[in-house]
Amino acid sequence: MAGGTMLDVYTGFDRMPIAGEWRAGRAGGTLQDTDPYTGDVLVEIPLAGADDLDEAYRAARDAQPAWAARPAAERAEVMANAARILADREGELVEWLQREAGATRGRAGMELALVRAVTEKAAEQADRINTFMGTGSDIPGKENRVYRQAAGVVAVISPWNFPVQLSNRSVAPALALGNAVVLKPAGDTPVTGGLFLAKVYEEAGLPPGLLSVLIGRGRDIGDAIVEHDVPRVVSFTGSTPVGRGIAAKAGLKRLALELGGNGPLVVLDDADLDQAVAGALYGSYFHMGQVCMATNRVIVDAAVHDAFVDRFVSAAASLRYGDPRDDATQLGPVINAKQLDSIRDKVSRAVEDGAELLLGGDPGGPTGQVLPPQVLLGDNTVATAAEEVFGPVATIIKADDEEHALRLANDTEYGLSSGVYSGDRDRALDFALRVQAGMTHINDTTVNDDVHVAFGGEKASGLGRFGGDWVVEEFTTHHWVSLQQRPRDFQY
Repeated sequence: MAGGTMLDVYTGFDRMPIAGEWRAGRAGGTLQDTDPYTGDVLVEIPLAGADDLDEAYRAARDAQPAWAARPAAERAEVMANAARILADREGELVEWLQREAGATRGRAGMELALVRAVTEKAAEQADRINTFMGTGSDIPGKENRVYRQAAGVVAVISPWNFPVQLSNRSVAPALALGNAVVLKPAGDTPVTGGLFLAKVYEEAGLPPGLLSVLIGRGRDIGDAIVEHDVPRVVSFTGSTPVGRGIAAKAGLKRLALELGGNGPLVVLDDADLDQAVAGALYGSYFHMGQVCMATNRVIVDAAVHDAFVDRFVSAAASLRYGDPRDDATQLGPVINAKQLDSIRDKVSRAVEDGAELLLGGDPGGPTGQVLPPQVLLGDNTVATAAEEVFGPVATIIKADDEEHALRLANDTEYGLSSGVYSGDRDRALDFALRVQAGMTHINDTTVNDDVHVAFGGEKASGLGRFGGDWVVEEFTTHHWVSLQQRPRDFQY
């Protein structure tokens, strides 16, 4: 089947897995899943509502204890099977990402490599629950144990920009660690963000009821998925305003939030400019800049500013944009018309505020959603620098010196990914450790992901960490059990 097309391998994406059964949602109304480049309707999905969500949560709650009690090897086997199936289905999933998310082939391939790696890593983590650590005690005759257990039911809310990875980086470890999951993918990418994954895990041997996927309107299930009494953890990737709303509604649930970014890439005066330009270009325009880790601001020391700008503009102008199914294309379409309008509004406001547009161009393509690379010169106050753009836009900012560059980099409410280019490793490391961010990359782009390390942000960019052993902390809890070996002398 690996050689098939997306329409003849996995079918039934007009239904969703709810409480162990693939069926239509009962909210009334239908979602049209469309191709952002051609406008073609890929599938129509009857939407889920609050009753569907409640059914999914109740089934998850009922199925989870038996799943957590299974031997770790059995949960690991399901994860390993899923990783193998993802590799077998790569051709179909790449095609879905191209059609549904507007991803180029190279971009889709990079995402799927991460997805497989996350799933393989989850298989290794399956034995991290139902174990205990012994500790000392000040009470005579007492043995203390602290058990690591599954958290229970996990709600996962994922975005459209990297739909498979940003769903699966929570789904895979949560399941491997003995939890059940209810997943709400973005409405722009319901198949790649959830339904395809559900088929993979079903084929891999995951028991029914442990993974439900609900496609529904925000007004029907958006608040309810967070406020419902069953889930113990809410994992959300998306914008900071929505993340703040989730935090306000979640009550005492645990939160794993990866939110917005305003990534600074700093180019110091001793940087290799060719490398710096390549890193800034990739960070600014990879997947049309629709990346939380994107290089939103390029902060360049005055000593090399003009030379950097000349090289960067020339390189940006040479990028190829258009049909994501053309292997020569480097930039495909923006995900939807609303997002395109938001990007263009920020560019217009930046120019009104005094930024200089060095490279622009109007959107094109069949749906008018392919926006050419945009380059502006400005400062930290213009809209494309002060706000997260989430589009193919780079704003270059001149810094007086290294300390000024650091102040500019940190002058934002966000703190997700960042980078610094310098010819002096020790200087760059000192600089990196002073950046207020969850991630800083030396002589590399801001767009980095690695399943072995802590991925997450500071300030308004989120709470918690994904990746490596850090994600284990997000989806498990600790239970102190003490054993009193001889009678205690209780003092009142």
